[in-house]
Amino acid sequence: MRTLTLTLLCSAAITASGTTAMAEDIVIGVPNWPSVQATAHILKLTLEERLELGVELQDASNEAIFRAMDTGSIHVHPEAWLPNLDHLKRRYVDGTQSIRMSPNGATGKQAMCVTKGTAERTGITDLKQLSDPDMAANFDLDGDGTGDIWIGAEGWGSTPIEQVRARSYGYDETMDLYIMEELEALQQVAAADENDQNAVFFCYTPHHMFQTHDLVVLNEPAHDARSWVIVPPSPTPGWLEKSMAGVAWDTAQLYVSYATALETDQPKAAALLSRVVLSTEDLSRMAYALEVENQDPAAFAKVWVEENADMIDSWLE
Repeated sequence: MRTLTLTLLCSAAITASGTTAMAEDIVIGVPNWPSVQATAHILKLTLEERLELGVELQDASNEAIFRAMDTGSIHVHPEAWLPNLDHLKRRYVDGTQSIRMSPNGATGKQAMCVTKGTAERTGITDLKQLSDPDMAANFDLDGDGTGDIWIGAEGWGSTPIEQVRARSYGYDETMDLYIMEELEALQQVAAADENDQNAVFFCYTPHHMFQTHDLVVLNEPAHDARSWVIVPPSPTPGWLEKSMAGVAWDTAQLYVSYATALETDQPKAAALLSRVVLSTEDLSRMAYALEVENQDPAAFAKVWVEENADMIDSWLE
């Protein structure tokens, strides 16, 4: 029924940088989810210690980072998700060729989840059931009579696609779609779980949420590219209506991406970035360390770099 965007300054994002980047050798863009925060700090420390470069971190959205890599004010995106950012890949990687993507991508999954208690209380098994007003009413967290669903954070590539999916399945007519920072959204999930309230929300791996909660992934028809048409979000009316995605997400690929100009300006850095390999399990452990154990990203990266020196050596070969 409504799409509501709530703004909350994420503490993890503050920790990631804090100030606008100065004139360093390399600037790494840092979006607003846990694993990318850790990866950004690991890349920063690696480039500083192994290649003796000056590196700055700068908070920004996916779209802003890709634009800045194209113009040269940011040089690295630590974790670009596909198909979420397919439109940016087409523009800058395939089109202008101003951005490179490492060939070594981790895999991820994206879906909609409920807690196990929610599934048991409501009987929900399939995402399409949310289009039933009676089912949707089970997810009214704010008492306004309409179900509530978290579809992601502002600036995520997945968030507008989840708007499309809500429209394709029909639950945009029965649910309020909430866009808010992940930290706040998962706090609400935890509170609902503790109080035997129902919650439905965007879920993905690599992430710690599957370690901290007993979750049930809602069933959907298998991914079919013919039923997945995403028009890039635009201020111009009509992108949402022209899109459709009434099937499951395809498997995600997560790539370190960097400005092509680095191949000339900082060739050793470009070569290292092209060889970075981090597994889905690595990224999930990083997210857990930052979000559940509340480790400082810079302190975590220092220990990680020390303990994984052999892996980093392989990035330099």
